[in-house]
Amino acid sequence: MNTQALTSYVPRNQVVGTGLVALDRIHVGEQEPLFEELGGSCGNVLISLAMLGWGVTPLLRLGNDPVGSRLESDLRTAGADTRLVSRHQGLRSPVIAELLDPASGDHTFSFTCPESSERFGSFQPITIHDLEPARAAVASCTIFYADRISETICDAMETAAAGGAIIHFEPSGIGEPDQFDRAVSIAHIFKYSADRLSPEIAGRLRPEAFTIVTAGRYGLEVRHAGEAHRCEACDAHMVRDTCGSGDMVTLGLLDTIIQNGVCHPASLSISTVLAGIRSGQRLAAANCAYIGARGIFRECGPSRAREILADG
Repeated sequence: MNTQALTSYVPRNQVVGTGLVALDRIHVGEQEPLFEELGGSCGNVLISLAMLGWGVTPLLRLGNDPVGSRLESDLRTAGADTRLVSRHQGLRSPVIAELLDPASGDHTFSFTCPESSERFGSFQPITIHDLEPARAAVASCTIFYADRISETICDAMETAAAGGAIIHFEPSGIGEPDQFDRAVSIAHIFKYSADRLSPEIAGRLRPEAFTIVTAGRYGLEVRHAGEAHRCEACDAHMVRDTCGSGDMVTLGLLDTIIQNGVCHPASLSISTVLAGIRSGQRLAAANCAYIGARGIFRECGPSRAREILADG
């Protein structure tokens, strides 16, 4: 990232995101991986939005290694603006092995190489040196997405919120409690899995925020203004791999927010959120027929994903 060039750089973006962007290595009942593709929740959401034609700017800290080159190239090819992706010598970019059982459809994740048992590179949060030249872009976005937290990521969330952005926070765990509480207090949309986080956490949200509590095949619940709205999961005609289902739900939600022209938290309504959730659930069900978190994009292309999202 060219810090001097970015000092006055304000991209035309709709979504800025930071968090886990990794190289997924998909193993299907074999020792050798079947294929590799960009993954991680943040990665899946951002690259999918870019493939649908939206303005996406990843704010990432990756290694100056072949994996980092592959991840940055994949984002750029999809249409994302990668000028806020910083690459650093000595860092190892994240890799995740997905081990899929073709008989049961069950999958597990590993952060070590199945062949060599070597530990893969792991997620590295942005630092203040990454954020400072990016503040103008962060302050000008419509949606700020984060699935990981750190002090600097919380700073970025506050910068985006101060600029009027909708803050979507989707953690996989609590991590450092003070940072987590800070992030939750900033978020306008808080999405989490019922089997990973306690329901009481949602009580720390700002009053106008939306809570999305997912429960896998049992669907999800959207909570807002003291009311709970149940969204049953869509039936999947074929299930080969459920990985990425939650990311497809998030994709449907953010896509709907942008499509409806919602550009400020005060304009975000429960009807828009529910429409976006249902759109994403349709795509998640269809995606289960393919291997990988974004199988439908890989096998059928973004035009097919767009058709399913619009099928309501």
